[in-house]
Amino acid sequence: MGAEEVPSAFFSSDVVDNAELSDTALVAAIRKALASAQCEDTDHYNQLVQLMYIKKESADDDVDVVAQRETLLKILSRSVACLDEVHHKRLLQLIFGTRIWDHIPNVNVMYALLDLIVSLATTSGKYLIYCLDMLVSNLRSHPHKLNSSKMLEVLSRVHAALDKISCLVPIAPSKLLPILALRMPSLYEKDHLQVVAPYVENLLKLENSSIGKVIGNGILRMVMERLRDLDLEIGWDDILQDDSSIAMFDMELDVEGTMNEGEEFPVRSLNKNGNVVSELFDDLMVLSFKHLESCQDAGRLDEVFENLFESFENLILNTQKLKVSQFLMFYACSLDTENCGVKFASKLLDIYLSSKNPQVTRTNAVAYLASYLARAEFLPASFVASMLKRLVGECADYCRQCNHDASPEAHQVFYSGCQAILHVFCFRMSSILNVPHFQSQLIPLESVLSHKLDPLRVCLPSVVSQFLYQAKASGLFIVLDAFILDELSKSELSRALGGFFPFDRCLLKNSNRYISRVKRTYDEDDDQEFSPEVTVYGDTDCEDNVVLDNEVNKMSITPKHSFMHETERLLKMPSKIRPSTCPRESL
Repeated sequence: MGAEEVPSAFFSSDVVDNAELSDTALVAAIRKALASAQCEDTDHYNQLVQLMYIKKESADDDVDVVAQRETLLKILSRSVACLDEVHHKRLLQLIFGTRIWDHIPNVNVMYALLDLIVSLATTSGKYLIYCLDMLVSNLRSHPHKLNSSKMLEVLSRVHAALDKISCLVPIAPSKLLPILALRMPSLYEKDHLQVVAPYVENLLKLENSSIGKVIGNGILRMVMERLRDLDLEIGWDDILQDDSSIAMFDMELDVEGTMNEGEEFPVRSLNKNGNVVSELFDDLMVLSFKHLESCQDAGRLDEVFENLFESFENLILNTQKLKVSQFLMFYACSLDTENCGVKFASKLLDIYLSSKNPQVTRTNAVAYLASYLARAEFLPASFVASMLKRLVGECADYCRQCNHDASPEAHQVFYSGCQAILHVFCFRMSSILNVPHFQSQLIPLESVLSHKLDPLRVCLPSVVSQFLYQAKASGLFIVLDAFILDELSKSELSRALGGFFPFDRCLLKNSNRYISRVKRTYDEDDDQEFSPEVTVYGDTDCEDNVVLDNEVNKMSITPKHSFMHETERLLKMPSKIRPSTCPRESL
């Protein structure tokens, strides 16, 4: 039977499964209906649109309806060249507006629909963006109570369709990236808490696919940006736990600027679902950690790290009040110490040493570096010592060349470097002093600390006190014997330097499980583990050696009061304190 002989009954509700029509006749009939859209007589086309609409809305448990829908979609896939974006606008809108999830459990219909989308995307470039957007929208709109196996089946098919389109159309990944960004759930969307985690998980799957080789950098930036936004959305009250081991320690209170008498501390308005948001944030961090592990298993973590650091530098480094999102970098470094772990420290140091960078960027970079070197037990002491040597050398050079008459604020980069050195020593003194020949390389540090710029009186008193105790106990310097601890005071500049040590503690419950299980990866025969036992000299309540509280290995910013008798009066904290969360702002 030829195309011209197709009966008018073709456009009835049971036409697609009409046994009297061959496949060729069905294709010809539908193409004729498509062609009629450009004529005055559009009845056949209108019936076709209505048929498509009915098929979309029909019940999935009707076998005949399912078969009709599948057949229609397959025929349209073979007739893509006959579609016109102007004359067939209504039909195309129906196709691109179809939810793949509406066709579960009828997987054959789902396959036919995805084949049609792939055909549209690869046959004509004018449909490419519509097809990509349709697929991406289905990555974030799935039913939340769907059986997990069915959900995985649908998602795997959507990812396969995206991958196929990207392979057949080279420009597809670059067109896909802005669509992914546009479809990222907003913090202010009604169902944001339900859709953001699945969407981010799908983004990470794309990053780990062939598509990620082209736009992986952009995908990681989107994920990092969302982590940052959620980090800023929650407050410490939303994530601090009752467990004292991860909650509150004696810390420096970071005050942003000065306040007039009677003013209250500024408090960021929190999402009314603060605890729910923190749980979501925790889930996203865990997803990101798992993604990094999969990248490590696939041997591509080094490549991912470069993209991750770029996002860190652009989105995290100079952002204030971040609490947890920076630990993504920390965990990546722990998975590949020799490459990523070393690179992260080196890149931070390079940022600090570059005079081309803004002052605030340099001071934040060295704060990150100090906290990283202090907390990253997976780094060998020899490497930490090499970083300290470069920092000491930079500070010593600055002392020789600086203008001593300039205001203290002009030396903020120098003071931040000095404070970084002291902070690392507070945690790694014992191990790095055991590095062969390292102590002789520290001779310039004594001249730096005794220089007329007087960094010991500018850096945070808590850091200085702990450093002096350990330095004296280790016999590191002689000239420091003359330094009087009681004269320590917190200057305006030390307030500007702040107590920003971003890798002190990871306070999100599930995320902390990943961070806390990070172990040293270097040979213990080469580097000894930091020991918290330090002999304290000076006026003490007993003649026996005082063993530092074990909390020093867990301290957030400052050591416990129990071993700081001489400076106790300087470290009286308010009744309510929170960890410091603010990178320094330029003066």
